[in-house]
Amino acid sequence: MNDFSAEAMGLVIREHRQAQEPPMTQEELAKRADYGKGGAVSISRIERGLISPGEHRLAAIALALRLTPAQLAQEAEDRTRSLADRRGQRPVKLRDQVAETKRRHAEINEKVAQRSKITQELGEAFNQVHDTARDAFFLRFVELAESISGAPEPERPSEEEIESTGGTPAAIRVEAMSAGIANAIRDAAGGAAVGAVGAAAGGAAAYGAFTAAALFGTASTGTAISTLSGVAATNATLALLGGGTLAAGGAGMAGGILLLTGMVAAPAAALAAAGFYVLRQRRTKKEEERLRTEIEVAEAALDQSQQGFGTMTDVLHRATAIMEYVSVHGTHALERWRVSLPPEPRDWTSLGLEGQERYKEFLTVAGCLIAVSSINVSALLTAKPDALREMDKAIDETLRYADKTIKSIV
Repeated sequence: MNDFSAEAMGLVIREHRQAQEPPMTQEELAKRADYGKGGAVSISRIERGLISPGEHRLAAIALALRLTPAQLAQEAEDRTRSLADRRGQRPVKLRDQVAETKRRHAEINEKVAQRSKITQELGEAFNQVHDTARDAFFLRFVELAESISGAPEPERPSEEEIESTGGTPAAIRVEAMSAGIANAIRDAAGGAAVGAVGAAAGGAAAYGAFTAAALFGTASTGTAISTLSGVAATNATLALLGGGTLAAGGAGMAGGILLLTGMVAAPAAALAAAGFYVLRQRRTKKEEERLRTEIEVAEAALDQSQQGFGTMTDVLHRATAIMEYVSVHGTHALERWRVSLPPEPRDWTSLGLEGQERYKEFLTVAGCLIAVSSINVSALLTAKPDALREMDKAIDETLRYADKTIKSIV
């Protein structure tokens, strides 16, 4: 990935923003860089070195500052080296070494606390709007769809389609997920297990059941749909999904937040063994060396995860905006469709061509919602540079496709 620190990038962005004529505010930069609601907070966090913009955000910020992404990255790399050289000048006196180590220790703890706070804020914001979209759109659509008999079995991606893509693009993933949801609806309407589970256990469990059908069902070729979702899902957990970990029966969003905050706090845990030395007014040279080593390990852990953390925050921002759009515009469109439906009992032919097309479109929106909900953001924090680059690319494709498709429908 990039060879610059979050601190260095933040300093460079702030300097270029303030050097504009007239000086640009954080709100103006956020608007020009296409950040959504609360974008100024994101710019502030970037400039303070708390988060590092991902590749796509970096390009938008550079354009807003009349720079190329390469120019901005190069300046940040140069600044990273100058900061490292300055910090590499170790004080001679033990007393000064102790003071410097204490400062670095406090800085690490502050960064970790801020990361945990940011993660919890973003996670809770996503969870709130996700649950609204789940209950007001997804489950409401399922309820209406179950009242329609004779809906055709959806077309699934063929093996030739999958192989011809050379991968698993977002359109194929969403198509496969929509097919899984449609089949689960057909089964539920026929009184099969998934419907019984949903009726007995409530909305979150019903959503989890339909999500499982979308992710773990099989296509006509026998290919597991979960494999079509690429990095957007694993076969054991759905990160940030309202239904929580499927294998555990649904732990809810709280479990996801605890997982993430625990991961971002890992560098602070690395200091626990030697942290008590910081509290001592005096310590020996050996104690100072031990604490400094622990601090260097924690600093390295923060640096190693900085790009993944920045990508994670960007993904959560974008996913939240998509969910918010569905919760507002999707529910309104669904209500208009409900009013236009013929009275029960309904069959597929009674919908007419327009009603049938709307059913298929809402099914696609439901597939997009599952695709976004099941992005495994926690994996971004531990991914190696090459893997992170591929994950970021696939997640960006999913978010772009879902956003464009949903807005074209509702």
